[in-house]
Amino acid sequence: MSKKSLVAYFSASGVTARAAKTLAEAAGADLYEIKPKTPYTKADLNWMDKNARSSIEMKDPSSRPELADENADIASYDVIFLGFPIWWHVAPTIINTFLEAYDFSGKTIILFATSGGSGLGKTVEKLKPSVSDTTVIKEGKLLNGQVTKENLENWLKTFNL
Repeated sequence: MSKKSLVAYFSASGVTARAAKTLAEAAGADLYEIKPKTPYTKADLNWMDKNARSSIEMKDPSSRPELADENADIASYDVIFLGFPIWWHVAPTIINTFLEAYDFSGKTIILFATSGGSGLGKTVEKLKPSVSDTTVIKEGKLLNGQVTKENLENWLKTFNL
């Protein structure tokens, strides 16, 4: 890849983290973990409990969970691969927090996600208001199951980066 790239990801259970690490290796990209100020517990992630933290956050589109840090050097990158688990058919609201914490003007963001059963849904539409008009957000793909470096290298070629 000729453009400097970063794989930034949020992972609540480790599944997205594994996919992100493989993608960073395939892309020759740097890696940055998006961490919540208050880590999610197993109880927080129980989507069947309407009083669980994740359920409450996802019911409120204006929810912005705090980040543990804002140390990502976004200005140094041309392309940001942004990964997360799909929650309620979209990105968790902490992804909006991350996007609103930095200036992505003129950058290309390529989404990737992990999911137990749904696709990316309206994720691009829900994330677009969190970045400037000059930011390009591309719907990437689900990286479920056994993700290999070779498969990701072939996928990356489709972006001409």
